Amino acid sequence: MAMDKNKRIQPQKRKNLSKDEKKNLRKDLMGNKPEPKEAAKPAHEPIVTSDEEIEKAKEISPYLTDGSSDISVPLSAESIHAFHIYAAMLRTWNEKMNLTNIVDDQGIAIRHFVDSLTLVAHIEEEEEKQGREELSLIDVGTGAGFPGIPLKVTMPKLQVTLLDSLKKRISFLEAVCEKLELSGIRAIHSRAEDGAKNKNFREKFDIATARAVASLPTLCEYCLPYVKVGGIFLAMKGHAEDEVEAAKKAIVTLGGTIEKVREFVLPGTDMKRTIVVIRKVRPTPPKYPRAQGKPEKEPIL
Repeated sequence: MAMDKNKRIQPQKRKNLSKDEKKNLRKDLMGNKPEPKEAAKPAHEPIVTSDEEIEKAKEISPYLTDGSSDISVPLSAESIHAFHIYAAMLRTWNEKMNLTNIVDDQGIAIRHFVDSLTLVAHIEEEEEKQGREELSLIDVGTGAGFPGIPLKVTMPKLQVTLLDSLKKRISFLEAVCEKLELSGIRAIHSRAEDGAKNKNFREKFDIATARAVASLPTLCEYCLPYVKVGGIFLAMKGHAEDEVEAAKKAIVTLGGTIEKVREFVLPGTDMKRTIVVIRKVRPTPPKYPRAQGKPEKEPIL
């Protein structure tokens, strides 16, 4: 069969083609279709959570309902069922990747779910101040989704962004959100300091929160750049009296002011908890957050 002259490619352009592209071009010119590309293989086998595992996760219910009652956050039957599925998925995926060291019934219910829900009262207070319910929240360094996903389950109108630096955690978060059929929530793969420099995220949120182990001055540098002027950063800490004092310079430098410090004991435990409410009163200077490693090694003190 003769080659169609109109389909010929110029010699100088042909030089830039790969071997496979040249092969497919020849077949196309002769009236044949190019060979189909091989489908990309998934990174790992799908991790499936069975109905039996979800049924077993119902054993968290007494701890969950008692704990949420103690913090005055009543849960609907639909929310409780969502937490059963979340707990089951957390255990299943945790066998394949390191998401948490806490996998017992009481630990998941209290130290993960109820601990996350201690922010509800502060978010409701912020809703009243701003006169609307559909506030935007970013959970910086969310890990296995705490506190972001429990907050979304309990407060459906909250617009949630989950940010984490590990891609495998993002896969887990997306799987949970899909399984729970949550809308108005997204998972972003990024380091905290990189995301805060992104114009799509910088000073775009009504609320930022983090339950990370970093010191409060470091945590403020990671999180306050995400908050709109007029919004708040809810820092979740353990016993933090010394950290609050140490963070005062960082908070002022980054455009914030301490509005409230709430100390309490986590229900069903003897664990001390602190929620530091920091109001954003002016824009964060463009130089913050600093490059990777700087906020930890050289905190603003």
